[in-house]
Amino acid sequence: MKTKISLLRKMGATRPYSESKPLEIVEAELDDPGPGEVLIKMAAAGLCHSDLSVINGDRPRDTPLALGHEASGVIEAVGPGVKRFVPGDHVVMVFIASCGHCVPCAEGRPALCEPGAVAGGKGTLLTGDRRIHIGDEVVNHHVGVSAFSTYAVMSENSCVKIAKNIPLDKAALLGCAVLTGVGAVMNSGDLKMGQSCAIVGLGGVGLAALLGAVAAGASTIVAVDLSESKRAHALELGATHVIDPRDADALEKVKGWTDGGVDLAVELAGAVPALEFAYAITRRGGTTVTAGLPHPEAKMSFPAVSLTAEERNLKGSYVGSCVPVRDIPRYAQMMEQGQLPIEKLMTHRLKLEEINEGFERLAAGEAIRQVIIFD
Repeated sequence: MKTKISLLRKMGATRPYSESKPLEIVEAELDDPGPGEVLIKMAAAGLCHSDLSVINGDRPRDTPLALGHEASGVIEAVGPGVKRFVPGDHVVMVFIASCGHCVPCAEGRPALCEPGAVAGGKGTLLTGDRRIHIGDEVVNHHVGVSAFSTYAVMSENSCVKIAKNIPLDKAALLGCAVLTGVGAVMNSGDLKMGQSCAIVGLGGVGLAALLGAVAAGASTIVAVDLSESKRAHALELGATHVIDPRDADALEKVKGWTDGGVDLAVELAGAVPALEFAYAITRRGGTTVTAGLPHPEAKMSFPAVSLTAEERNLKGSYVGSCVPVRDIPRYAQMMEQGQLPIEKLMTHRLKLEEINEGFERLAAGEAIRQVIIFD
């Protein structure tokens, strides 16, 4: 069948993207779903910094590539052997297709699925196949999802079923921003009610993490970002304090607000200085979690003795240390109950044809979460 995709042929385009247009909206041929695969009609897809890092070349991928990873949609058809879904089911996409059999999956850590990571890196589905073609040219899948498309074929393990009463525009954010941000606070950071928390980096994922800290019952929530407008937005979402990390007395202020440092600092800026600041404002015995994705060659330095002498914890969090089939329905229910008002993160609604303008807006720091709405 035919589908429209957002095709990236070359990384590292010059800005503004609204003029260089690194993404082409083109018609492609989509194979029928194979064994264990599903065909999805996209409903909504969010623009994320992880997509932007592919466009600008910070996280290289093989091209040509059909971009996009955070989305919701409706099952249109299922391939042989699929038993978990039927046409008409509403689903949220997950950008790690967990196999269910490797060691991390067996340990209950599907975000670290080894075959899923290999397939995502190679631009294939979990089977190793590619289902998108433009004439004789084979197109790579973006982490098994390729969400900026009108239709997509993917592994059934890249989908989680949600209730049909969940609005699909908001549901799109569950697959990355909410899963990663809220999960980094609740799963990786294990934030307890009454504890203090800092969120460093207030993009879509960072502000989702802030909503998670509010929902978890944090007593003090410090929001950290270079942008004054994002700090103001954080106050509206429940932060008790905000700070520009460039302020000369920023470290002392945070320690003063939190009696020596926060119990949990979560870094989501994807920059080494942000992670170093998050570590510096964490109290003795506290935990620093990073879910940001800096450039692969970036290095961090910190006093190694502090890990022992101060019993500090420094840990990574990928996809919020989530179990998607457990956490996506849970977060969807919290969203519907008003505990996670993620609609407050949605600053722009776009058509697919406006995607380059959207990524320029994201690169300029002028948006939180932009969502493509498919007709």
